[in-house]
Amino acid sequence: MTEERIDADAFTRVDMRVGVIREVLEFPEARRPSYKIRVHFGADLGDRWSVAQAPAAYPDRAALVGRQVIGVVNLEPMRIARFKSEVLLLGVHGEDGELSLLRPDRDARVGDRVY
Repeated sequence: MTEERIDADAFTRVDMRVGVIREVLEFPEARRPSYKIRVHFGADLGDRWSVAQAPAAYPDRAALVGRQVIGVVNLEPMRIARFKSEVLLLGVHGEDGELSLLRPDRDARVGDRVY
């Protein structure tokens, strides 16, 4: 079922960029098991922090470092357990319910816009 439709102009205002994960920290203060993830989005945008409920899908947090991801970089920051999440990492839940972080099919330039 499709949610509310938006026009192309509304879609282009969502600034999605390719980033690379630099650091993944435990986040025991969160209500649900989560990581604090520092993502680099290139020289212009720099590093941004995000929170992801990813420990079940990615128990080896060190394996996420260096992975490319897609993030929405122009959302208002959100406070989660007194931590400022600055970017929304995109992901889907597979048939098994496990989170899968979205990433480019091939290596892309960090900071490039996603259309």
